[in-house]
Amino acid sequence: MPGVLATAPDGVAPARDIWIIGDVQGCTAALRALLAQPALSGPDAEYWFAGDLVNRGPDSLGALRLIRSLGERAKAILGNHDLHLLAVAAGVRKHGKSDTLQDILQAPDRDELIDWLRRRPLMLRAHGHVMVHAGIFPAWTLDQAQELAGEIETALRGDDWPRAVHDFYGEEPLLWDDGLRGPARMRVIVNALTRMRMCHASDGRMEFHYKGGPAAGGGLVPWFDLPGRRDLTEPVVFGHWSALGLMVRADAICLDTGCVWGRALTAYRLRGGEIVQVMA
Repeated sequence: MPGVLATAPDGVAPARDIWIIGDVQGCTAALRALLAQPALSGPDAEYWFAGDLVNRGPDSLGALRLIRSLGERAKAILGNHDLHLLAVAAGVRKHGKSDTLQDILQAPDRDELIDWLRRRPLMLRAHGHVMVHAGIFPAWTLDQAQELAGEIETALRGDDWPRAVHDFYGEEPLLWDDGLRGPARMRVIVNALTRMRMCHASDGRMEFHYKGGPAAGGGLVPWFDLPGRRDLTEPVVFGHWSALGLMVRADAICLDTGCVWGRALTAYRLRGGEIVQVMA
């Protein structure tokens, strides 16, 4: 049921009515229903999408076309499933058994959609908020994170973007080092921004094999609770973690409420902090 569920911390009020929407993952019917809610349907509304626009859901092609059709009203960032689509389209990864990307790959407007997608950012920072798909590596300042995201965005927008996508994949290294170069540097940046959930409390290493809720134990803590996390000046809005679900607190806001798993698609209003949801 749609409704106002929470009020979030105050931020810098935007001039337009901005709604941040969690992981769509090809759930086009739910997205249409969400955008039709009275609170979201105003002519001046703007929509920020927190990544994972496609995959696993029933209509990845429809979701991508709908979000793209919103034009300047939509600002979408890349999630791990969106990068996977780019990798499959580039021929550097295979279509997985649980993927629902064939409709995009066989669409007459495939090239236009892929070109549009690869030009999306990995981080959006405005109105006193930061949006990434998964998280900000705790050792980074927000300025540094924005700069590093820009390195990946430049690579994706270049003519040799398939090679760049190839270099994104792999779990090592698990820790950031300012001296990293080449593919190792790209992997840490991409993994932090699009895949990270838990880190080891002892040394900050990212942990990719645990996918449950935030109370893992065993020395693991959510990235946003890691001791020594830098730059808490702006709340980070993210998705990616359906087992965490809706979380609204002063420094971190999670909007992945598992629409693709039959739960809800969630929108968060930047001005005032209202939450509106529709069920899958």
